Amino acid sequence: MIKPFLSVIVLHGKEASPIFTECLESISWADEIVIIDNGMPLKSLEIAKRFKTTIFKSDEINFAKLRNLGAQKAKGDWLFYLDSDEILTKELTEKIKKLILDGNKSAYEILRRNFFFGHEMKHGGWAPDYILRLIKKDALVSWQGELHEQPKIKGEIGKIKEAILHYTHRNLSEMVEKTNSWSNIEAKLLFEGGHPPMAWWRFFSIAGREFWYRGIRELGFLDGPIGIIEIIYQMFSRMVTYAKLWELQLNSRKDK
Repeated sequence: MIKPFLSVIVLHGKEASPIFTECLESISWADEIVIIDNGMPLKSLEIAKRFKTTIFKSDEINFAKLRNLGAQKAKGDWLFYLDSDEILTKELTEKIKKLILDGNKSAYEILRRNFFFGHEMKHGGWAPDYILRLIKKDALVSWQGELHEQPKIKGEIGKIKEAILHYTHRNLSEMVEKTNSWSNIEAKLLFEGGHPPMAWWRFFSIAGREFWYRGIRELGFLDGPIGIIEIIYQMFSRMVTYAKLWELQLNSRKDK
C-alpha cells in the first residue's frame, strides 16, 4: 500500500504570531508544509525558513482565495489547513496519521479549543467549536466566502474530537485592530447583499441579540473576567460593523 501524501497549508498574514515556531513544530512530521505568505513579518519568514517549508506570496485579501491557492500549490493526496496562531496536539497528530491511511470519509471537522489571553474559552459560544480542516484533495470543490470562508466538499464529512489549540485575542489592541480591518469587509458584504437601511432601532436590536446570545444563552460570564470582556467586546464589534454599513448606505444616498 502506498502511503498517502499529506500537505499542511498554513496561512500567515501581516500580524506576527508569537507561537509560529510551535505551530510549525507541531506539523514538522508532515510530508509537505505550504505557507501562503500574505505579508507576514520578517521574523516569521525567518522562522519558516528553519523548517521544511515551501512559501508562496500573495497580496490577495480574500481568505477563500488564499485557501484555494494553497490547495493549488499543494502536492498532497490529503490537505490539512492550519493558521499561524494554531497548534496541533500530539493526540490529533496520531489521529490524522491514522485517518489518512484508513479513514472512510472525504473530509473531517476537527475540534478547536480557543484560548483568549491564555484562558480557554468554554462558554459564550466558543465551545464546542468544530472546523473543517482535513480534506481529501480530490474531494475539495473550492473554498467559498470572503471572510468567514467554508470549503465545499464532495462526499461524506466526519468528526474528530482530538483538538487544534487556537491562541487568539492576546491583547486588547490586537483585538481592536482586527475588528477595524474585518468590519470593513463585513460591512461591504452586508451592503452589497442589500441589507435594509440602518434605522436607529436596529443598533439596539443588534447589540441586544449579541448580548443575549453570548451572555445569556451561552453563559459567557462563566469564563470569568475575560468572559465578561468578550461579551462586551463582541457587542462592540457588531456595532462597529453595522455603523460602517450605515456609513456606506449614507454615502450611497449622497451619490445619487
